[in-house]
Amino acid sequence: MMDGFAGDMLSGGRALLGEDSSVMARMQKKFWKTKQVLIKATGKKEDEYVVASDADLDAKLEFFRSVQSTCTELLKVIEKYQQRITRLSQEENELGLFLRFQAEHDRTKAGNMMDATSKALCTSAKQRMALCTPLHRLHQEVETFRRRAIADTLLTVSRMEKARTEYRGALLWMKDVSQELDPDTYKQLEKFRKV
Repeated sequence: MMDGFAGDMLSGGRALLGEDSSVMARMQKKFWKTKQVLIKATGKKEDEYVVASDADLDAKLEFFRSVQSTCTELLKVIEKYQQRITRLSQEENELGLFLRFQAEHDRTKAGNMMDATSKALCTSAKQRMALCTPLHRLHQEVETFRRRAIADTLLTVSRMEKARTEYRGALLWMKDVSQELDPDTYKQLEKFRKV
């Protein structure tokens, strides 16, 4: 038993964090991690100092979620805008063609006005359709940003959340052990160091 303990110790009597191979230590670590997951899942109040220390990180996470939802909304808006521009241009062009057709059969002043209006409508429809190319490019750029940057950041955030859960579980464990800590008792002090 002493050899196993000595093998897990570094020089100076400090245990290497995360490499304690005893079954009991691994079970305790999993217990406290699970307890932290349950606290988070049930919405129970966490330690106010731990939560306060993460306030800056939580603000950044909130900002990231805002960017994530804004990108998704922006993509939807661009798609709707493109559809509506296309539809409006088609309708405007059809009205222009209709007026041109009517102007050919009407040789009065009204016919001349219809012909001028039809030219203006067809030109306006062409110019409006020219907006579709830059809008399509913008859509591609935002989609690429969403697929690459946001997806990559989301993976990093999920790894960070997992590490934070483990860290908070370890803090719960340390808090529990420190409440019973008697600095004069070497065994309890060693247990605290191990945690």
